[in-house]
Amino acid sequence: MLVLASASPRRRELLAQAGFAFEVATADINEDLRPDETPIAYVTRLAREKAETVAHSSQYADESVLVLGADTTVVAPNGEILAKPADDADAARMLRLLAGATHKVITGVALVAGDHTEVAAEVTYVTMRTLSDEEIADYLRTGEAHDKAGSYAIQGYAARWIPRVHGCYFNVVGLPLALVTAMLEGVESKIAQTAAQ
Repeated sequence: MLVLASASPRRRELLAQAGFAFEVATADINEDLRPDETPIAYVTRLAREKAETVAHSSQYADESVLVLGADTTVVAPNGEILAKPADDADAARMLRLLAGATHKVITGVALVAGDHTEVAAEVTYVTMRTLSDEEIADYLRTGEAHDKAGSYAIQGYAARWIPRVHGCYFNVVGLPLALVTAMLEGVESKIAQTAAQ
């Protein structure tokens, strides 16, 4: 049984689109960035904590349950980690940092099965065209930026601003499906080998 440890509707849609059958369980963890934490260390830690919290709950404490955790962040060209914006002013600030340049989107993925944990990360480079203050203001009025890392959704209105994506597109939406599939196949193979011994 596969359990998605995420409240993200985009991750649910992507997993379903890829043909996976799964349940959803959310984990309440502290998502604050630690001092001197790199972007990859940050998202893989959060993905692991989400997956382990759900996997170790009484409802899913079973060796046959695979729990998938994920966390995505945007890294501005100046190196700043851009989480979800606090308000419209913060969202506008983030969009100005990203406009006219190439930034990174990083998703940490964790898969927990019993005492076994696999962790990986996917990095995608996204180029955003230059934006006017009026375009940013119009975008903020759509409400799309509010709960998105980096203040934009590539699968939404902001798609018109993205001329190039180098790497996994689905990673930018929130879940690198090819990486997740490879991890699931690897863990299922290990479980099968252990059971056969």
